[in-house]
Amino acid sequence: SLMPRETFIEILGLKDLDRAGWLRSGLTNVESVAAHSWGVAFLAFHLCPEELDRTRLLEMAICHDVAEVKVGDITPHDGISPEEKVAVETKAMLEISSKLPRGREMLELYKEYEAGVSPEARFLKLCDKLDMALQSYEYQNRTDVDLSNFRKTANRLVVEYGFPYLLRN
Repeated sequence: SLMPRETFIEILGLKDLDRAGWLRSGLTNVESVAAHSWGVAFLAFHLCPEELDRTRLLEMAICHDVAEVKVGDITPHDGISPEEKVAVETKAMLEISSKLPRGREMLELYKEYEAGVSPEARFLKLCDKLDMALQSYEYQNRTDVDLSNFRKTANRLVVEYGFPYLLRN
């Protein structure tokens, strides 16, 4: 199929989309959504349990936030229900995936992640929260703002998965 240059360029806009949660906390010069996705993939690569499909996990990590290039980085503070968030992101993914050579596969990976149906999807949710938690330590050094709320979910999940050493209090 044709390589849709405009679509690729649009999606690479994730490199310039700031992560909303950090901005809301009053931080400036924060990571992009793409930088976060890389962090998630990096953690997934290194921490993937033997019994999981690491290739699938990495593919899912790369694709899990692509919709944000169209809908923005929606956070729990935006007053949008989790159901509505999934609905608008899924609509965006349908639109994007229709223009990409492996779009159907990307859409399936996104849906699997959102539904949390597979062990890979559930483990990737940990990596997603863990990236945010680790990033919060980095940002904690530049602000008086308490960023411990960015570690709450991760704290629970790292214990559940046996990685408590990754997060200090």
